[in-house]
Amino acid sequence: MTGPVVECVPNFSEGTDARRVEAIVASMRVEGVHLLDWSMDNDHNRSVVTLAGEPAAIVEAAVRGVGKAVDLIDLTRQQGVHPRIGAADVIPFVPISGIKLEHCALLARQAGLEIWRRFGVPVFFYEAAAARPDRANLEDVRRGQFEGLKEAVRKESARRPDLGGPGLHPTAGACAVGARKFLVAYNIYFNSADVAMVRAIAREIRAASGGLKGVKAMGVLAHGRAQLSMNITDFAATPISQVHRAVSELAVRHKTAIAEGEVIGLIPEAACERESEWMRQLIGFDPQTKILEHRLGSPLAWPGEA
Repeated sequence: MTGPVVECVPNFSEGTDARRVEAIVASMRVEGVHLLDWSMDNDHNRSVVTLAGEPAAIVEAAVRGVGKAVDLIDLTRQQGVHPRIGAADVIPFVPISGIKLEHCALLARQAGLEIWRRFGVPVFFYEAAAARPDRANLEDVRRGQFEGLKEAVRKESARRPDLGGPGLHPTAGACAVGARKFLVAYNIYFNSADVAMVRAIAREIRAASGGLKGVKAMGVLAHGRAQLSMNITDFAATPISQVHRAVSELAVRHKTAIAEGEVIGLIPEAACERESEWMRQLIGFDPQTKILEHRLGSPLAWPGEA
């Protein structure tokens, strides 16, 4: 790819129907945009797609994906363990090369405007694209999830969307659109099904509770095991090996142990620690397909592409 390159990592509230997810992914096929990764999770009922391309094309691809999600996902019939406010729940734009975070924030604003104009889905802007300081953190935007937010926006002016509304879309909810730096979506599984235990560990390590800088965490039951689901938003300040070490020590305190880990989506080369214990424990980690820089040079075929 030449010129500025932007990554977009849309998260959709569908992880059980592969045909729907494939249709959403295929809808984002736009000239100048490459498909780098996509995955779906039944327990979280969520899919994550990674795209990269030139700025204008990546905005159009993201907006088209939202449109298809609006057509195919009905939140009144959707449940899962992952928090969500929309069918197309989160649309972050991430600078890769030749572009700054501030420009990605402008792209997020453009995408949000098109999402509201074309599909009538209200938009909240978050992180670097936030229009208000109290919406910088995605957790604050998603407080109450779809079910709670659709009531809150009608009763509390402070909870209303940045674009559209005041009510949410009846079946597609709202969309959080933002700009951020790279993050690593890292899950740890334990030799236990004790959800209370993993939630206690999540409280101890998340930054919001006074834990590790740049770490967001929640504890859930996934695939029959206790799972610590994390977003590590500043792996320069808090390397993933430090997170793994802290979790290992807490697991011993709770009389359990880490079984294995997984990375959702792609991971930048800068976050890799080749000889670390956390990377040795990863499930099916292939550097050629899971490291961003490698995948940029060898993108995936789009669903339905010969």
